[in-house]
Order: sequence, then C-alpha cells, then structure tokens
Amino acid sequence: MTQERQEQLADGSYEFLAIFLEGLPFIFLGTLVSGFLGTYLPRQAFDKILPENKSLAIFISGLLGAVFPVCECAVVPVIRRLIKNGLPVSCALAYMLAAPIFNPVTAISTYKAFNNSSEIAISRLAMGYMIAVFIALIVARMAHSFFLKESVKAEEEYEHRHPRNLNAALNNSLRDLMDVGLYFCIGVVLTAILKTTVIDPTDDFWKDLAKNSILGSIGMMCLAFVLSLCSTSDAFIAANFHNFKYGPKLAFMVFGPMMDAKLVFLYSTVFKWKFILFLFVAIFILTGALSLIFETKILPAWMPQQTEIPLAQ
Repeated sequence: MTQERQEQLADGSYEFLAIFLEGLPFIFLGTLVSGFLGTYLPRQAFDKILPENKSLAIFISGLLGAVFPVCECAVVPVIRRLIKNGLPVSCALAYMLAAPIFNPVTAISTYKAFNNSSEIAISRLAMGYMIAVFIALIVARMAHSFFLKESVKAEEEYEHRHPRNLNAALNNSLRDLMDVGLYFCIGVVLTAILKTTVIDPTDDFWKDLAKNSILGSIGMMCLAFVLSLCSTSDAFIAANFHNFKYGPKLAFMVFGPMMDAKLVFLYSTVFKWKFILFLFVAIFILTGALSLIFETKILPAWMPQQTEIPLAQ
C-alpha cells in the first residue's frame, strides 16, 4: 500500500470515528425518546393536540422544534415512532425537516457565529420553516403508499398491543436503536469516504465558485451533504467561508440539516427510496432558490450598510 493510500485510510478512519462519536449520543437519545413515546403516548394524543385543519396542523408542526428541540440525527427515530402512534405523516415531515434548524441551540450558534447577527439567524430559521412546511403541504396530498415504507405502517397496530411499562419502553428503544443504528453506520462510512476522497474545501475550485452566487449555492449544498455536520455547529464552518456571499452560506446551513449523506440512510428507515430522491430534489431546488432571494432581496433591505459580517472570534 502506498503512502498516499495509507494517509487516506488514516484520514477516513479518523473522519468515521469523528462523525460516529458525534452522532451516536443523539441517535441513542432519539431512540430512547422514541421507545418511551411509542409505549406511553396515547394513540389519539395528536388528535387532541393538533387542530383538525390539516394545513394549520402542518404549520404548527413546523414550529415544534422550538418546543421539542432535537438535532437531525435524533429526529428520525422520533418521528418514525410518532408516525406509528398516529401523527399524520405530513405533520411528522414538517417537524422532521424544521426541528434541527428551529432547535434553540442552533439559532444561538448561528447568531454567535456571524458576530451576533440576528438577520442571518432569522433568515436561517425562516428558510428552514418555509421549506419544511411547503414540502409537508405537498406530501399531505400524496397517498402514503408512495412514500411510507410498509414496515412503518404494518407495525402500527402491533405497537399498541404491548403493555405500557418500562420493560416495553426499553424493548422498543432497543429495537429502534438496532434498526436506525445500522443505517446510521452505513451513512457514516459513506460520509467518511466522500470527505477524504472527493471534496477538498480548500481547493481553488471552491474559491472560484464563490464568484457566482448560483454556482456557489449549489457547491455549498453539495459540501453540506458530504460534510454531514451537526446543525448546532455548522454555522461556524459556514462563517469561515469568507469568499462566499450570504446566499451560499444560508444554503449550506439550511440544506445540511435537512439532507446529508448519513441522513439519506436514516430516512430509509421510514421512507421509500423514490420518496427520498424526491425529497432531495425538492429541498435542493427550494433551498437554492430561497438563498438567492434572501441574498438579493431580503438581507440587503435589513443590512443596507453592511457588505459582510465579520466572523466572531
């Protein structure tokens, strides 16, 4: 084995451990929460909490991340169990996509990363919410057979024949951890390979992309997909791309928490692959379009005197 290959293998192993150890606590927490929800949450609980109007219920679900904050790794097993417990899939999708961005820790980290800029933090929250709600409204008009895996639907009645006790809750959590953990590991391996062999953010190619906001947004979304960063810390990475304008940076911070390499495999525990592809394309297009609108129309109106926010030290 050549020296270069050995270095790539070492870098890949390091990246795998870094991403795995960062995400594992949240996967564990998410499956623990999902197991207890599946055991103790009453079957008709969401009928009482959410309004009867489907559209209004989706709008409210998109805001639940501020009340029940989770990161992108933890939210998938949670919504998987919530769907089995009767939460409408469209509402679960709105919560799943928006929660990692509406997480209060994410909002604060974005605010601090861009030198206490409330404009950037609010823009990120607004973009994430708009995309999550828009996609959920579309999904509300689709048949479940198009996007929901049969295993998720088939277990619904079986889940409620279990006794409501601690042993059942822990068994549900363990089963979710085994199901989701396998796909999480596959996603982490793929992410580590991509990060060490495909994309180098320091390359001149990325510096050239910064000159064009459209290409810059596309490049930054691809980078977010590969890097698979946690939503609570990715703002500090985005802020370090000094050559890029606001639009590509927002695209990086919004697309990543909704769709990255490891999330694709986590999503596959709930959704069919053709729907995941639809989700990828929809989020990619909406994020790119909104990032340009915010950069050219909204942010200049908020910050007419500033051309660039200095990075927080």
